[in-house]
Amino acid sequence: MAVFAIGDLHLSSANPKPMDIFGEEWVDHWNKISSYWMDNVNDTDYIIIPGDISWAIKLDEAIPDLIKISNMPGKKVLLQGNHDYWWSSPSKIRKILPKNMEIIQNDFVDIGDFYVCGSRGWSLPQDERFSESDDKIYKRELIRLELSLSKAAVSSDKPIIVAMHFPPFDDNGKPSMFVDIIKKYNVVSCVYGHLHSYGTEKAFEGIYDGIEFHLVSCDYIGFKLKKIIS
Repeated sequence: MAVFAIGDLHLSSANPKPMDIFGEEWVDHWNKISSYWMDNVNDTDYIIIPGDISWAIKLDEAIPDLIKISNMPGKKVLLQGNHDYWWSSPSKIRKILPKNMEIIQNDFVDIGDFYVCGSRGWSLPQDERFSESDDKIYKRELIRLELSLSKAAVSSDKPIIVAMHFPPFDDNGKPSMFVDIIKKYNVVSCVYGHLHSYGTEKAFEGIYDGIEFHLVSCDYIGFKLKKIIS
């Protein structure tokens, strides 16, 4: 069993949205992703998708995109991104999810040798545009991450992979309170997305306090899934 990650798929089957408006590299981006996926992933592998999965607004509009992903090899673990407006209550989502897909929200997923925990995250207080409404969401996401990790820790001491949508470091590479929470648990790896183009230039990747951090926005990793665990 291997564990891969890829974020920010930005699919739009129900109401097609051309992604090449964000640059030539996005032309036929799903074909690039799916081709690599088919050639390199087995049904026993796990794929973590940390947000911005579909441009759909309503849950039923997201179903074609979820089916498209489910048709790829492997078992998928999904997390909400800031553009996943279709993401409703966990119970409603789980009712329509294909059998080889699971979601994380205030809980964790057992993938055998590891637990996958996480939360969406949010903009950080260091951001000059950070507002009072941002602060409320930021604090809520901190609670959600702690809740996810603490539930996993109670179950056993298995190593943990954390999935977030927003980066847990600021633009200067300084760790946020999300990292402070992550460090309290048996976390070996953290994957995140959200950043694109010039936004990736200041992204933190590498090992911090023994935890490996990976930026996995699909355009950043060349529209290929990144292997996190061999």
